[in-house]
Amino acid sequence: MTETTATVRADRVPLPIRYLDCLLVVAFLPVGLLSGLPALGLLVGAAAWIGQRALGTAIEERAASAPDARTATGIAFAGVMGRPVVLALTILAVGLLGAKRDGLAAAILVLVAFTVYLLLSIVLRPQRNSSP
Repeated sequence: MTETTATVRADRVPLPIRYLDCLLVVAFLPVGLLSGLPALGLLVGAAAWIGQRALGTAIEERAASAPDARTATGIAFAGVMGRPVVLALTILAVGLLGAKRDGLAAAILVLVAFTVYLLLSIVLRPQRNSSP
């Protein structure tokens, strides 16, 4: 059986496609604010999502430049486990410090952004070259 899919390096994917989740979050902010959704929840949710994506990029670069595989794995694992915890704590803090609607708005915004991010990561993930 022959491999029919072509692999595309991550740096060859256009930047707007790689960060479509962040673009959608930023594009949704004015619509959400004008429609009367809780401003605190939307703004904090958007800031948390974009911040954790920037942190994820920095973590990936740090893991890629690690001197050995064990260190790279540890850095990547800390990022994979730490980023959702930071998001969850941020959503919880917004819900407790603001109104429950603020926490709900932040949670829904992050959930939609995560769904887009997950779909993109599945579609754009590097393919392994398999030999028969």
